[in-house]
Amino acid sequence: MLRKIPLAAVGLTVGGILTAVGFYAYAVGMNTLNLAGFFYGIPLLLGGLALKAAELKPVPYTTETTPEVEKLRSQATPTQEQLRKDVTRYRYGQEAHLDESLEKLGLSPSDADRPELVGIQEQSRDGAYTLLMEFDSPFFSLEQWQERREKIEKFFGPDIIAEITQPQKSKIDLALKSVISNQ
Repeated sequence: MLRKIPLAAVGLTVGGILTAVGFYAYAVGMNTLNLAGFFYGIPLLLGGLALKAAELKPVPYTTETTPEVEKLRSQATPTQEQLRKDVTRYRYGQEAHLDESLEKLGLSPSDADRPELVGIQEQSRDGAYTLLMEFDSPFFSLEQWQERREKIEKFFGPDIIAEITQPQKSKIDLALKSVISNQ
């Protein structure tokens, strides 16, 4: 729940309220409340503005996760769990989701050419938990992604099989399928 609340909005709201209370207290001559409002409200308001400027919104789920797939989450590798949690929460101070990972995989020669993560899905493929990441990738072809398939498996592994498809032009789907099974 708290992962879905933007920290910038909290800073702006609390800082705005305290600042408004400080101005009101100043107008009516309440010195102590005035100082508290100014000394806490203005820094919180400015902090909220700074966070808003550096905010990276969560990646949306493009299809709803079914109860069947939620049960399969127990098969998810620690890397799959961390990826899912990282991209579905607000981030601060990053240019894009998975920017460092894409750079290490050779898929981000510059910020302008970097594929953009635009959606995720949780799926069941062959009875295995699969995390599907949908990229807008106008500068990297399907062949360039497939050349890096083995490197992607090692990077996001162990116990991962990478399946790369192109559902439409400039779109790449990277499915990370778990090879762990509950037996």
